[in-house]
Amino acid sequence: MATLYHHPLCPHSRFVRLLLGEFGVDAELIEERVFERRYDFLLLDPAGRTPVMVEESGQVLPGTGIIAEYFDETRSRTTTNQRLLPPDPAARVEVRRLMSWFHDKFFAEVSEPLITEKVYKRFMPQERGGGPLDMDVVRAARNNVRYHLRYIGFLVGKRKWLAGNEMSYADLAAAAHLSSVDYLGDVPWGEDEAAKDWYVRLKSRPSFRPLLADRTPGMAPSEIYAELDF
Repeated sequence: MATLYHHPLCPHSRFVRLLLGEFGVDAELIEERVFERRYDFLLLDPAGRTPVMVEESGQVLPGTGIIAEYFDETRSRTTTNQRLLPPDPAARVEVRRLMSWFHDKFFAEVSEPLITEKVYKRFMPQERGGGPLDMDVVRAARNNVRYHLRYIGFLVGKRKWLAGNEMSYADLAAAAHLSSVDYLGDVPWGEDEAAKDWYVRLKSRPSFRPLLADRTPGMAPSEIYAELDF
């Protein structure tokens, strides 16, 4: 069985957990607090970031992009009839562009600051950045999420899914990041109805169920977090 080193609210880890569900792959989940800089984890990936997946063979797969490409190369044709990275080169560019949008841009502007301020800093020692909330950071991230929702609504107004007419890695990336922020109660779902409807479709998939069962000690999820119709 494969092993996934992750953090329950890390959006990049959640993306890989959605992949596991979509491809029907079982994996042992090991929670990793990257700010602890654990020696054995750094041996797997010196960058010290989640997620890191280790195949039963011992193959180490660090990071969302590497894991997604690896799954497409090794599991798409054997476990599912639908490829989450389409075969057409132009379509692949659009999926990769949107993956980068959410894994890089959305992460920097929304999910990383909110999760760091509201979750990680509670467990981090002061010398590593722990401490009270910086509300200026939180307010900026809450404001940024609004235009990302409008962009999602714009995309699904033209297409069935974010990158085209088939669900892809782009949808799972966006949903993974939004789900982390939704746990914290910081997604203004009234901002864009089309974006909300798209998220409901993703949230209703079987691969999403393990994420909806997540709970962080001392921090309950938002009231609508696990609801499929909200």
